[in-house]
Amino acid sequence: MHEELWKKLVTLEPDKVANRAKCRYLLNPSRYIITMLNCEYQVSPAKKEIFTLKPPSKPAPAAFLEQLCLLAYLINAKDLPLADKLLKAESLPGGQFFFRGPHLLPNGKLEEAFGAEPLRLYRAADHLNAKKRDFGDAAVELFVLPRLPLVFVIWAGDEEFGARASILFDRTASEQLPLDALLTAVDLAVNTVISFDSKNV
Repeated sequence: MHEELWKKLVTLEPDKVANRAKCRYLLNPSRYIITMLNCEYQVSPAKKEIFTLKPPSKPAPAAFLEQLCLLAYLINAKDLPLADKLLKAESLPGGQFFFRGPHLLPNGKLEEAFGAEPLRLYRAADHLNAKKRDFGDAAVELFVLPRLPLVFVIWAGDEEFGARASILFDRTASEQLPLDALLTAVDLAVNTVISFDSKNV
């Protein structure tokens, strides 16, 4: 899977990759250790393998979309400080044209999961070491990858208006991932938060 991404990754200098991606590179055997959504992954370029490291469980192969995000991030990440300026997806470079049609953000999933009870977002996102933000009726900031935070905002629905959700990005987000991989990272984050909410119900 992702043959072209693997080919690209093995041509890069591991120490520089680790610095850019804010992760670790270890030897014997050579591999990257990187955190995504509060779970550690081992990326082994020589074997073209990616495993989740979830003690006490045994390492398990990463899913297709997880692999896509991790490989794209290791290849593209830049050693940049966060801008601490939040933007909507369409305000990112190229976002106005990309995030439409089949590439719409999964705001509807967040609205459906948390619109009736926004405060449930805090409990669900707590598993991801998220921190509260002062937006809407409930909002959290979580890191999908070491240099990629997202902010989820929920406004409760009422008799006049339906629930609303917004997904906000640091201005540097498109520097860390191409837009297609960025959308995949958002999908993974939303699905993970909702899955934790389901376990708590």
